[in-house]
Amino acid sequence: MEMNVVILDIDYVTYEDKPIIRLFSKHGERNIVLIDDTFEPYLYVISDEIDACIEEINDNLEVVNVEKIIKKDFQIENEFIKVTFKHPQELAKNRDKLRDLDTVIDIREFDIPFYRRYLMDRDVIPMTEVVAIGDEIDSFLTLDSKKQDITIIKLTEDLKRVKEYPQNFRILSFDLEVRNPHGMPDSEEDEIIMIGVASNFGVNQVISTKTNSDSRDDFVNQVSSEREMIQEFVKIIKENNIDILVGYNSDNFDFPYLKDRARLLGVDLDIAMDGSDVKYIRRGYANAASLKGLIHVDLYLVMRRYMTLERYTLERVYYELFGEEKIDVPGERIWEFWDNGGEELDNLFDYSLDDVISTLKIAEQTLPLNLELTRIIGQPLFDVSRMATGQQAEWFLVKQAYFDDEVVPNKQGANFANRANAEDNEGGYVREPETGLHENLVQFDFRSLYPSIIISKNISPDVMVLGDVENEDDYNISPEHGLKFKKSPQGFIPSVIDKILQERFRIKREMKASDDPHEKKALDVQQQAIKRLANTMYGIYGFPRFRWYSFECAKAITSWGRQYIKSSIKKAEEFGFYAIYADTDGFYAKYKKEKE
Repeated sequence: MEMNVVILDIDYVTYEDKPIIRLFSKHGERNIVLIDDTFEPYLYVISDEIDACIEEINDNLEVVNVEKIIKKDFQIENEFIKVTFKHPQELAKNRDKLRDLDTVIDIREFDIPFYRRYLMDRDVIPMTEVVAIGDEIDSFLTLDSKKQDITIIKLTEDLKRVKEYPQNFRILSFDLEVRNPHGMPDSEEDEIIMIGVASNFGVNQVISTKTNSDSRDDFVNQVSSEREMIQEFVKIIKENNIDILVGYNSDNFDFPYLKDRARLLGVDLDIAMDGSDVKYIRRGYANAASLKGLIHVDLYLVMRRYMTLERYTLERVYYELFGEEKIDVPGERIWEFWDNGGEELDNLFDYSLDDVISTLKIAEQTLPLNLELTRIIGQPLFDVSRMATGQQAEWFLVKQAYFDDEVVPNKQGANFANRANAEDNEGGYVREPETGLHENLVQFDFRSLYPSIIISKNISPDVMVLGDVENEDDYNISPEHGLKFKKSPQGFIPSVIDKILQERFRIKREMKASDDPHEKKALDVQQQAIKRLANTMYGIYGFPRFRWYSFECAKAITSWGRQYIKSSIKKAEEFGFYAIYADTDGFYAKYKKEKE
């Protein structure tokens, strides 16, 4: 059968000792799970004795295949050995043994998760549409087409991408209110008293065991018990076939609390596409609540990366985004409002609904950019929404490296990172602002300063030369430190940044030429996502735990940045302007021949 589906989520399971990729997808209202058993994990080996190394690998390790392959290592073509394993666990178990073989110098790309490798190698982009061709089957391991009301397709051909266009996703926000007479609620003792939900398709309600005045009947859904409240929440998710479930601090509070209470009350949280419960998986330094085929986004984590605030409460973030105060109830008094009833209970209902409506509005404001980043980076929205901006840039580069036939560098160890963190990079030029009230100011700023420097000066580890050179005219030489970068060929990272900036300029031209407001909005989101990614690329050089870390490159970028901003300020002075404040990529100036 052939079917167009939108890819939402991915994982892999083991069947007959083989890894099986599962792609959780949608075709309209239908839930589709694609099964692919044709992909195998691999890594690359560096050796200066290729034939002897292949023989040693075959003699000492159980592998599926060993082959010579030409790949680029920082743009220089080299012969590598590609070693394919039967299962990701076999790769993980044998990588140290492989590294210890006499003929092995190093191994590469051993730490790329299997499902991420699949997405890159097969050029599958989450949250976009593909053509799936395969055989429909009734069941596979825990998947049952009738029991879970899903269609299961075992792929017989590679997925084919469809020309991208904005997809409409069904979004539901949720939030718990808990009776907390002792301060911090304890899930073993303190009951959930309300579950608020709001959606982009018309479902907006507060599920509770209480009701009060008739004026709240239009949104309060009264049930008989906490157990029934949780069951009603599960029912809403299932019946409305939600694509994206959003919360605010839901990784740390709502889902752990809900899971504990459901366990105590004997309720199944079987809301994932495959009928499974919420599971916790490690993402960064924290645990994230994951549901197969139902994407959970914690907006608290997203907003910490989008905004700089002293506090990231829902109330503060909502005010910063929309300039409106949301309804607030002091956290320590929620139980009193609940117990007192009357007007205070009505206020608590209003507060609960306002929480989820506010969360939904924040989601509708920020998810388009996250969805676009997901498409550009090519990794699941669940992961992208929890990545630091530097991690997003790194995974984008890993993906681009695959298409450029580059073998990606290894991450450095913790000891290296500790040493690197101690290195001092002066950073951008800053001139402290002159105190007082200033009028008639002009502003000057560079467009994408650091990305432009990286491209124009070809700053990349693969074209950097340390020490003396014969002809300095062939190099871009940084001010202050005298670091040298070949003018040609173009380095890997400058080439990637150049491509994405050119794509951004193309999109901006399309946006300017378009008369369709919806198209303009979609194009604007795309160019913002690209701008965000390009501006983060400098961080790849400056963060020791990333694959492309280079202290020399980071120093060179900032030294040229300081030179450009200082020379611009000096040039402005020749025309009667003097700067009253400067910071990294721009300055404010007053027009005056002489400073008073």
